[in-house]
Amino acid sequence: MSQQVTQEILSELESLRLIDPHTHINPLSAASETLADIMGYHYYTELAHSAGLAKEKIEEPGISPKEKVGRLIPWLATIENTAQYSWLLEMCKVFFDFEDDRITEANWEGLYDKSLTKMQADGWEKQVLETSGLDQVYLTNDFDDPLTGFDTNFYVPCLRTDDLVFHLTKPEVRARLNKCTGADAADAKSLRGAIGQLFTHFKANNVRACAISLPPDFSPEKVSDAVADDVVSKAFSGKELSECEHKSLSCFVFWTLAEFCVEHQLPFDLMIGVNRRVFEAGVFQGQDLYDKRVSLIQYKALFNAFPQVTFPVSVLSETSNQELVSYSWIFPNVVTNGHWWYSNIPVFIEKDTRARLQAVPQTKQIGYYSDMYKLEFALPKFAMYRRILARALAQDFVVDRGWSVEKAVELGKLVLRGNVEKIFGGIG
Repeated sequence: MSQQVTQEILSELESLRLIDPHTHINPLSAASETLADIMGYHYYTELAHSAGLAKEKIEEPGISPKEKVGRLIPWLATIENTAQYSWLLEMCKVFFDFEDDRITEANWEGLYDKSLTKMQADGWEKQVLETSGLDQVYLTNDFDDPLTGFDTNFYVPCLRTDDLVFHLTKPEVRARLNKCTGADAADAKSLRGAIGQLFTHFKANNVRACAISLPPDFSPEKVSDAVADDVVSKAFSGKELSECEHKSLSCFVFWTLAEFCVEHQLPFDLMIGVNRRVFEAGVFQGQDLYDKRVSLIQYKALFNAFPQVTFPVSVLSETSNQELVSYSWIFPNVVTNGHWWYSNIPVFIEKDTRARLQAVPQTKQIGYYSDMYKLEFALPKFAMYRRILARALAQDFVVDRGWSVEKAVELGKLVLRGNVEKIFGGIG
């Protein structure tokens, strides 16, 4: 019975068009141009590197797209067991009419050439979007992004603020801020004004959220005006800050962002717990990892201080997910958000999804986002999540609780799309 119910629910979920609420898409070059754009995604390069392919072979300057793919192909045999390989195979079958069950040294060149023909045809981007069933794609925009040259009603801007919070001591970041705002920040008031200009610019271009990726040791807190003035003036005059002063600067900017989220009625996406450059010899984007020392108790002051702000929270580990479930259970302004990075594996997704569905109000769950860099990845990633969601709804709600299939589908659609529209503002 469960398998039949699962298929009934899945069929309904597969018919639902989607909004992808977090990606790294470049809207000026959204779809892949060669198979190297797909296989150059960090999942494949870092897995191949982990299995033994030298970093220098992957990142050799001037290497052609086809040569890069050719160097990765022999290593696919070592990762056929992974979820990431299943995404690759599904993309090739759906988008490029690939008919084999494996991508090998004997068949990859035919696949490469066929995919190249399809990608270079007029309307490839539109075809990918239609096949994937996407109505909107949310972006990750640098704070100084002019937000021009694309339709912001479809490719929706999101103000990414990592550089502002953690890297204002770098001259190049301060120069970017001064250039895009016309401000010459010298104290807390002028820096606050410059940040306000960023929000005004993004708000005028259909921004739907502010977002940041946060290290495990960050604990946001309000900073006094006197301390803020001192650390901002030192930073913008190029003086070196102590570790304590650097933390105060980060906290001041972060708290200011939250205040502007109140003013502009924006959610503040928090992606919590990543350590940068753990594997220093890793490939590009394959150096960062997490640890379990992070706790959401570090955000107690923030969640209490800003009840008007919705905080969609992403975490990286099972233990953090259980904590996130509890915080979303208690705090009205904390929302579970997707399955981020190292949690984006079926076994973790299933456990985390079932916990959220069983414990968190159904209106406070954003089921999934792709985190993709190229449009083709939305299809296999969301397909993976929909299959897992359908199984959880079938077993835990229809079989175990006696829900109707229709009621379970309604919950699935709310998690997949309805809450995205409610929390971020929907289409238009």
